[in-house]
Parts: sequence; C-alpha cells; structure tokens
Amino acid sequence: MTTDNKEFVLRKNDLIENNEKLSQKSKNRMRKSKASNTLRAYEADWMDFYDWCSYHSLKSLPAEPETIVNYINDLADNAKANTVSRRLSAISENHIAAGYEDNNPCRGGLVRNALDAIKREKGTIQRGKAPLLFEDLQDIAQYFDINDIVGIRDKALLLTGFMGAFRRSELVKINVEDLNFSRDGVIILVHQSKGDQEGQGEYVAIPYNTDSSVCAVVGLKSWLDIAQLKIGPLFRPFNKYKQIRDRRLTDKSVAIIVKKYAALAGRNADNFAGHSLRRGFATSAAQHDVDERTIMQQTRHKSEKMVRRYIEQGNLFKNNALNKMF
Repeated sequence: MTTDNKEFVLRKNDLIENNEKLSQKSKNRMRKSKASNTLRAYEADWMDFYDWCSYHSLKSLPAEPETIVNYINDLADNAKANTVSRRLSAISENHIAAGYEDNNPCRGGLVRNALDAIKREKGTIQRGKAPLLFEDLQDIAQYFDINDIVGIRDKALLLTGFMGAFRRSELVKINVEDLNFSRDGVIILVHQSKGDQEGQGEYVAIPYNTDSSVCAVVGLKSWLDIAQLKIGPLFRPFNKYKQIRDRRLTDKSVAIIVKKYAALAGRNADNFAGHSLRRGFATSAAQHDVDERTIMQQTRHKSEKMVRRYIEQGNLFKNNALNKMF
C-alpha cells in the first residue's frame, strides 16, 4: 500500500476508500467508527511522531520497532508515562488503518519492554482535577444570583452536572426535549457518551432535593421558565446584553463556570475543571456510603476501576486508622 507518510491514515483510510466492493453508504458509516475528539487527539499524536521521524530521517509508516522505542524514550524525557502510552496507541491505530495489523511494530516485545521500563521509572499516577464535593456545592449555592438570568443558568448547569454525574461534553449536548419531568424529579436522555459510542442512549434520573438551594430539578425549571426554551440546546451562552444566543454552550465554558464559582466560594480555581462535577459526585457518594453499583448506575461507568478509585479517595479520612486513635 502506497501512502504519503504525512497523511493521517485514520481520517481517510485507503483500505476502505479504495475498496470497490464496499458501497458508498458503507464507506460513509465506517468513517464514523471513531469519535471526532478521538480522531483529533490521535492525529495530533501521530503528527508529533511523524515530525520526530522526519527530523531523524526515519520512516514513520511502517516504522521499525527500534524507531518507535527511540521515539518514546525521547518523549519520556519531558512527558508523563500516560502521555507516552497514549501516543503509542495513536501510532498503533494508524499502522492498523494503513494495513499493517499483522505486522504492527507497536505490538512487538521490544516496544512493550520499552514502555514497561518507562512506566516503572516515571510511574503512572494520574493527577486529575479536584472533585467539587456536595459540601462545596452547598457553599457555592449562596453565590448563585437567582435574580439574574446568568446566575439562574449557572445554577442549573452546575447542579445538573453534579447530580447527573455528567461529563462536560454530555452536559452541553443536552436538549430541552431530552428532559422529562415527573413528580419524582427529572429524567434526562443522554443520546451518546464516551461510554456509549454506539449511541444506544442512556437515561439519568435526578430526584428532587429537600434543599431547594441545591436542587437540580428546581434549578432546571427556573432556567427553562426564564429562558422560555421549548426546543434545542438546553444550556446556551449569552451576548454582552445578556440575551440568550441560539447555539450550544461549549464544553470549555463549563470549566470556566466551575472555576468561577469555586473561586467565589474561596477555593483555588486552578484545582477545578469541568470534570470536577462528575468526579465530585462519585467521591461525595462514596463519602456517604453509597455502594459501588449504585454509584456506577448514575455515573454510567462501564468499568469498576475508576469508580473504585473515587471510592478510595472519598474514604481516605472515613476509614483512616488515626480516627480510632484520636
């Protein structure tokens, strides 16, 4: 297979595009086999590898195992082990897309040993953003200006993000028609998420809270009432006159809003981001002795690994041996 090594094969796979036995409909659907965010990340990682190979006058596709080993060792001088692993995944996926699945240099023992050595040396600990706990939300509640349309939106956004354990990408994709209110609370349809790449859809239930100041259902109703939204994106930006724009809020805006209210409540804004809402729910639930399966039902995690990490973090003080000594 002949290809321009600079071309990111995963985005336009010649093995698919030039296959005369495949219908155009099949080709169109197969282009969507990976999420757009995943493709962008893989492309950036691949181009870094390609530039490194170009600088050293080495072939990048197919690459020799030794080339990949030398690349990841150079990369490891200034990158975390998890970054090296992700970059290696991108290189591997691009080789597979180019037709080198059976001779994928990333899967050889030489490369695996090199990666293991990097992981042992640097460690694989992930230092994520701090969780925004339920107690933090209670402190933040006083800073929501419920007489201002921006404050009403922000309250609905943060409370919904926390109570629904939403990823920020999921939060901004919610449409008004995805909400179903009942006497118990609200059920929100999530059309597609990181854990549901096939788009089967999942439902998230948020019950009423006896404390209206931190009730996501009350917050949502207040936002819908003042915004007069009937269809389309639920959370939207404003212009400089505080008029609602006819488009969707970006996921980066979620992080900015989280940081804003964390700072108002006296927290260090640099420690928080959009993921702090989802992580905060899981950690807070663990602190309140919610079992693993029930937490996963709300967070929609497919693996217990990450949820167990949240539970361990949430119980660092609760199950601390020092509590029995003091």
